[in-house]
Amino acid sequence: MTRPPFLKAPSDPIERHGLAKRFWEKKPLTSLNDKEWEALCDGCGKCCLNKLEDEDTGEVALTRVACRLLDDETCRCVQYDIRHQFVPECIVMTPQNIHEHAYWMPQTCAYRLLWEKKPLYDWHPLISGTPDTVHDAGVSVQHQTVSEFETPLEQWEDFIIEEPS
Repeated sequence: MTRPPFLKAPSDPIERHGLAKRFWEKKPLTSLNDKEWEALCDGCGKCCLNKLEDEDTGEVALTRVACRLLDDETCRCVQYDIRHQFVPECIVMTPQNIHEHAYWMPQTCAYRLLWEKKPLYDWHPLISGTPDTVHDAGVSVQHQTVSEFETPLEQWEDFIIEEPS
């Protein structure tokens, strides 16, 4: 899904310099400052995928059907700071509400991992030092999404992706 040039997001808009070494292992999520919280994002793009939730079991399945603001190349929101003007239902995850939303986050997501008291993967940019490792590891949705505008809701089940167990 290609975006017009004026909607392109920078390759890594997250400022990760000047953070304490392995801060996420030393501080609880509720004590992170805004810069530390934002730095936890690995840039996989999976949180911007439309999800299907089973009404009976509560199980959440990720689909390759991307939010209209996800840049399939960078795996970033092209209007992150003003995304609610375009997608009012987009959730802002915070240390205070993570307990409400972690269940629908990707299983490899740093926010979910840390909330579940699990370590980050070696490909995470905070460990590897580069935002490219999430793509190199095959964890991101780079070049794998379909448009929510071009994919009818009744077809979303055809685009479910498997998460690691």
